[in-house]
Amino acid sequence: MLAVDAVIAELTKQSKHVTTHEEIAQVATISANGHIDIGNTISDAMKHVGGKGVITLKDRNTLNDELEIIEGMKFERRCISQTSVCQKCEFQDAYVLLSEKKISIVQSITPAHEANDHRKQMVIFAEDVDGEALSTLVLNRLKAGLQVVAVKAPGFGDNRKNKLKDMAIATGGAQFGEQGLKLNLDDVQGHDLGKFGEVIVPKDDSMLLKRTDD
Repeated sequence: MLAVDAVIAELTKQSKHVTTHEEIAQVATISANGHIDIGNTISDAMKHVGGKGVITLKDRNTLNDELEIIEGMKFERRCISQTSVCQKCEFQDAYVLLSEKKISIVQSITPAHEANDHRKQMVIFAEDVDGEALSTLVLNRLKAGLQVVAVKAPGFGDNRKNKLKDMAIATGGAQFGEQGLKLNLDDVQGHDLGKFGEVIVPKDDSMLLKRTDD
């Protein structure tokens, strides 16, 4: 381990911070196997989102590279069909409930409804929502007019957990089911609900979440 530590220390000493647009483009070009256009596109993206922003590459059936800047979070998910009576869902100033686990029983969503004492629009992200929990959401929407929809959380396995963690940080909400934290859906309080300024689910299955200004 001493040899490894010595090598790491020497590499750290010789390392150079990459800061300019040109330097970032050069490094990105090398990482992209010499594709200069991709390197420049990544450098442009870094300029917009900064060092702490997230850059995602995606294959598309187009001739040219495209750069899309999203102010918020975007992923390919839409409302579970039974909880949304329309093809397009748009919520403003919405609460968010985040769960790594599947929600099947009414007792798992009732505390969240009670915590939402202002009857704000709410989106539930979970591994899945089914059974009587899903039926209750549908009935509450149709009979009581409660604007609550369920969405399968993006990703799978550890990737899903990491995406939910990012969403928890972005919304200020709690991540129920996170390993090591004793958070139970039966005990949801108002401060456990995250907030998004806007939630948009277009027809192309690409959900867009824009954070609140609070």
